[in-house]
Amino acid sequence: MRAVVQRVSKGSVTVEGREIGSIEKGFVVLIGISGDDGREDVEYLADKIVNLRVFEDSDGKMNLSLKDVGGNLLVISQFTLYGDCRKGRRPSFTGAAPPDMAEELYNEFVNSCRQKDVRVETGQFQAHMEVELINDGPVTLIIESIGKQKA
Repeated sequence: MRAVVQRVSKGSVTVEGREIGSIEKGFVVLIGISGDDGREDVEYLADKIVNLRVFEDSDGKMNLSLKDVGGNLLVISQFTLYGDCRKGRRPSFTGAAPPDMAEELYNEFVNSCRQKDVRVETGQFQAHMEVELINDGPVTLIIESIGKQKA
């Protein structure tokens, strides 16, 4: 699994002109799922993101987690994170999980985050979405599940 995590002061997602999810302070998480991912990847990534210490403490240092600051998550499925652009001009998406598998793991990820006492809003799987956010910092990180990390 691959996630682009953006610390935001607010974020929202709209489908067909209707807002379906919005948050205030927290993370907008764009999540891609590969054909090799499983439950272990879901748990690793959910735990990593919920406990990521990138919010400022009273000394102005990035030392507090999403849970510490009462932040929220807006989770958006994005298969294009597994787009391979190394050859030609058109990305190949063969590394992305098939839709049924991806949707199942996406839902497991969302549920895992909710079980960690974090409010989670979502986009709509396989829909054309418009995502708006105000990146706070800016702070943007790319996190891969443990099986995908390079030494």
